[in-house]
Amino acid sequence: MRIVKIETVSSVPNGNGLLFCRVETDEGHIGHGETYYIPGAAAAVIHEWMADRLLGANPLEIESHWRFLYERALNFGGRGAELRALSAIDLALWDILGQVAGLPVWQLLGGRVQSDIRIYNSSGGPGYGSAKVRGGSWPGYGAIGEKGPLNDYWRAVHEPEAYARELVNEGIGGAKMWTLDFAAHLPGGPSHLSQSDLQKGLEPFYRMREAAGPDFELILDGHGFFLLPAALQIAEVLRGARPLCLEDVIRPDCVDTIRDFRARSGTAIAASEMFTTGEEFRLLLEKRAVDYVMIDPTWVGGITPTARIVDLARLYNLPVMMHDCTGPLSLLAGVQVGIARGNVAWQETLRSHIRVQYPKWCDWAPVIHQGRISAPQGPGLGATLDPALFCESCGLRTSLWNRN
Repeated sequence: MRIVKIETVSSVPNGNGLLFCRVETDEGHIGHGETYYIPGAAAAVIHEWMADRLLGANPLEIESHWRFLYERALNFGGRGAELRALSAIDLALWDILGQVAGLPVWQLLGGRVQSDIRIYNSSGGPGYGSAKVRGGSWPGYGAIGEKGPLNDYWRAVHEPEAYARELVNEGIGGAKMWTLDFAAHLPGGPSHLSQSDLQKGLEPFYRMREAAGPDFELILDGHGFFLLPAALQIAEVLRGARPLCLEDVIRPDCVDTIRDFRARSGTAIAASEMFTTGEEFRLLLEKRAVDYVMIDPTWVGGITPTARIVDLARLYNLPVMMHDCTGPLSLLAGVQVGIARGNVAWQETLRSHIRVQYPKWCDWAPVIHQGRISAPQGPGLGATLDPALFCESCGLRTSLWNRN
């Protein structure tokens, strides 16, 4: 079996920032993958560099392809577009392997350890991650927007009690919010927070705790905006709301500072979707800097390294949270690994994406019951991207195998 075609689209309708990829073999198998942020750069890496390794090669030699592309990319940095591109390719190759074997990826990873995974709802709206903000699409920035169906960012800020009760009634066991972002964007915000801004930004947590009861979990996402003194202020003010954890309240530039924050905050810490290499996660664990390991499968290089990082966290007796605020295949990749690894405790979801965006792009409908997402049953990843997405108007790029 040989890879004969690699296609990418980098202008996904209603999915600014998404890159979709599909890899085709000479036996008719088509594997799908994705990544997120600066899709044109990731597409360029795939077609101008990775295609030379992959076209004409056996798609089932996943570990060989991953090691070669990762190690060669490190020769020139290899932590940005290179790892995102490798993520999309890796997902597609696992998808092909599953189709050939007639098995879901979780079975190929060793089989089911848990039948489903607990989810929390991230409080974004249908346009979260795709809307242009402040002249660009900046990671960590998002507009609250207007009141409307499934705009949970607006609900969290303006109607936290009703929002909390709605999630509880749906059986969803937790919510993540970033209601302090506005303060980070004020002059001097990352290094100092006024008491009034702290109260304004964190009041929704207290109101949701009162409305949802003691068993509902609350997570603050700081989007990596704050410096240590401000982060400690946040932890102190939020402690009474009994959050499950604080995620990326400070930037992950320095693991020692994350460790200090954990030691001084008295609150569980989650980090970090912003990490992209195994070495970063190893250092995080070795320094005892974290309580929850947060992984985005389509930023770290795909399913191959995600499973290894989860296993590493298990050696330290730590749970994992899977990140997804982007696309359906990122969500699927996290679920596939999580079903096969018992220390994956939470899968991030956005109900607006699952109900509004993802059905526009693929044929997978997640099965969620009582706040838990079930193991996908189809072969491979368990989803097929809409073929109509792979068209010229979506920024289609194609690399073909020259059999000569």
